[in-house]
Amino acid sequence: MAFLEDGNYTAVTEFILLGLTNDPVLRVVLFNIILCIYLVTVSGNLSTILLIRVSSQLHHPMYFFLSHLASVDIGYSSSVTPNMLVNFLVERSTISYLGCFIQFGSAGFLGTLECFLLAVMAYDRFVAICNPLLYSTKMSTQVCIQLVVGSYIGGFLDAFLFTLPFFSFLFCGPNRINHFYCDFAPLMELSCSDVSFSVVVTSFSAGAVVIITVFVIVVSYTYILITILKMHSSEGRRKAFSTCTSHLTAVTLYYGTVTFIYVMPKSSYSTDQNKVISVFYMVVIPMLNPLIYSLRNNELRVL
Repeated sequence: MAFLEDGNYTAVTEFILLGLTNDPVLRVVLFNIILCIYLVTVSGNLSTILLIRVSSQLHHPMYFFLSHLASVDIGYSSSVTPNMLVNFLVERSTISYLGCFIQFGSAGFLGTLECFLLAVMAYDRFVAICNPLLYSTKMSTQVCIQLVVGSYIGGFLDAFLFTLPFFSFLFCGPNRINHFYCDFAPLMELSCSDVSFSVVVTSFSAGAVVIITVFVIVVSYTYILITILKMHSSEGRRKAFSTCTSHLTAVTLYYGTVTFIYVMPKSSYSTDQNKVISVFYMVVIPMLNPLIYSLRNNELRVL
């Protein structure tokens, strides 16, 4: 960090991550549990990606988007899990200013990208069920690529707005982050500069992503539900609904936990609860997604 000493304040060049617990026995237990989760996450999502790539039966838009979601899940979990595992084994968990920024920025980018991909997948299901005759045209290869590229661009722009205030933070006092990774709220608490503008910028960027993606998902599934209810065949309704259940489960898990963290009033839950929920949506959900899609999808199960 390029800050200079200012008066009685000394610029902070590294941070101490307090992690999940100080109990040495519990740290060993958590290390083994989270290591297993991470290995399942990487192997499960890599298997999904490889299976979709090599199987001609899965060369459809839905699986194209799913392969990108699996890639994001690997990156999302990897942005915090390896560092968290190391921190379980060392006495003093430190992270540099640059390392903190990279972790903060990558988690923000990949988390936002996951929101956009989930919205794109909802739109894909909408077209498949509500406009099946036009599906091949509306979801052509070119359109699918454009939707994915647009998701990556949207994720980058939002992450840029989300991480930009980080450079305006002046850390000149305590450097102990009460979390297992560099999250916005604990960093803001450590800053000795005015963070009011930063809060507005990050709230706007995060809020815009949530509003846009949730709107797309809700509208898509509203039309899907209306279409399914109009079907005369119970078998047709069952098949149509079965193609959406895995995606709906993934959306519910992800948005449910993220909403609890970023929308619920801070006074309603403790920092420890915040850490547990963060572990769930950054470590556990990336492991669950390939399991959800493989268990609920007949084509993936057969292959």
